[in-house]
Amino acid sequence: MNKSIVVTGTVIIIVAIILGAFGAHALKERLNPEQLASFETGVRYAMYHGLGFLILGLAADRLPKLTWVFRLQLIGVVFFSGSIFFLALQPILGISLKFLGPVTPIGGTLLIVGWVLLLVSLFKKGQRTT
Repeated sequence: MNKSIVVTGTVIIIVAIILGAFGAHALKERLNPEQLASFETGVRYAMYHGLGFLILGLAADRLPKLTWVFRLQLIGVVFFSGSIFFLALQPILGISLKFLGPVTPIGGTLLIVGWVLLLVSLFKKGQRTT
């Protein structure tokens, strides 16, 4: 087990639950449907990756070294979900955060690269996978 990955996953799940409830209750009347859907996408991806971190952390002893997978995915979650949250909340915050628009696909790319890196490392010759 990798405790730091498990703890990170747990924190991300807690934050996703809080933000999901915030979106469903406090933002429902303040955002238009498209903004609310974007906010929910950020919550959903944070939750997925929090669960992914739990699985990776709990199985770390049976997996190749996860340092770069973890780093890329953590930065990816922060960039992807974080930028979506702030972009969706622009009307409430009263400021333009359009400069964050390019951050979202960068975060998504980092998430993909992290998962691909894990996949490649699983098939790398000489790595222990079970």
